[in-house]
Amino acid sequence: MRPDGTAQEAAARQRCSRWLGPGQWRRARVVAGLAALLALVSLYPDPVPNAGPRVGSLLETFQPWLPLAVLPLAVAALWRRSALALGACALPGAAWLIAHGGTLLVDENAPYDLTALQHNVSDVNPDPAGTARKLAEAKPDLIALEEVTPAALPAYREVLSPTHPHIAVEGTVSLWSRHPLTDIRPVDIRPKDVPRDWRRGLRATAHTPKGEIAVYVAHLPSVRMSPSSGFGTARRDESARYLGRAIEAEETDRVLLMGDLNSTVADRGLSPVTSQLHAPAGALAFSWPASLPLARIDQILARNAKIAHIRALDRTGSDHLPVLARVRF
Repeated sequence: MRPDGTAQEAAARQRCSRWLGPGQWRRARVVAGLAALLALVSLYPDPVPNAGPRVGSLLETFQPWLPLAVLPLAVAALWRRSALALGACALPGAAWLIAHGGTLLVDENAPYDLTALQHNVSDVNPDPAGTARKLAEAKPDLIALEEVTPAALPAYREVLSPTHPHIAVEGTVSLWSRHPLTDIRPVDIRPKDVPRDWRRGLRATAHTPKGEIAVYVAHLPSVRMSPSSGFGTARRDESARYLGRAIEAEETDRVLLMGDLNSTVADRGLSPVTSQLHAPAGALAFSWPASLPLARIDQILARNAKIAHIRALDRTGSDHLPVLARVRF
C-alpha cells in the first residue's frame, strides 16, 4: 500500500491530467471554436448577412450583450474538463473590453461647449409636466423630444418655455432651446407606405455663443420582431436613408442630430446617417426599455463636433430614459 502522501500526489496528477493531459487538446474543440467565433462576431458583426430576417442588424443592436452567450459554452467546457475550451471562453470577455472598455476611462471633467438632451417622452406618458420638470433640472442648452402629442404639448410648453423660450414643433417632434432658433422647417423622413400626416422630422438653426449649428430632430419608425419576417427594419431603414440625404445636403458646417433612431449606432441599417456623424466611441448609456435598459436607441450625433460624454438620466413617465450629451466643438 502506498503512503498517504504518495496516494495524494497520484490523485493530484490524475486530476491534472484530466485538464492538461494530451487528450484535453482534442476535447471540446467545438466549444472552443464557438467561443472564438462569438468573440469575433462581438467585435466584427459585419460579415453576418442582413438579407431577409435582418440577423445582422439584430446582432448589432444588442452587440454589447453578445459576450453573455459564452455562459453555456463555459458550462460545457467545465463539464468536458477542457482547459482549451475554458481558455477560449475568455475571448468574448476580452472582445467586450476592446469594444466598450473605453467607457470605463471616460473623463467626465473634460471641457465641453454645449449640453444636449434627447428624450422620447411617450405618447401615453401620464405626467408630461413632471417629465418636463425632470428634464429642466439637467439644465441642457438644447432639448429634443419625440412623441409629444397635441394634448401634452401645453404642459411641456408651460414648464420648459421659461428656461427654453425658443421652440420648434413639427408633428410629434419638438426642439426646445436656450438660444435663438431660425430657419425652422420640416424634414420629410416619411416612408412611402405610411399616411401623409406622419411628421417626425424637423431642422432648425441654433444661434449659440459658439456659432451656428444645424439641429435635426428625428423619430425613425419602430422595428418589430416576428417569426415570419424576423427583425422588421424596412421602414426604419427607408426613413434613415431620407434622413441621411437631408444631412448630406446640409450646408451648415456644424450639425447636431438628436432623436429616437430605434436602434444603436452599430446597426448597419442606420449607416446612411451614422457614416456622416460622430458618435461617442464605445459609449453604453442604455436608454430603452426604461424598466430594464438593454440598448441606447436614443441618439445624439454630431458633424464637425465631438460628443465628449453621454449618459442616461433617471427615469421619467416614459418607456425610454433621457440621454444627456456634452458637445465639444
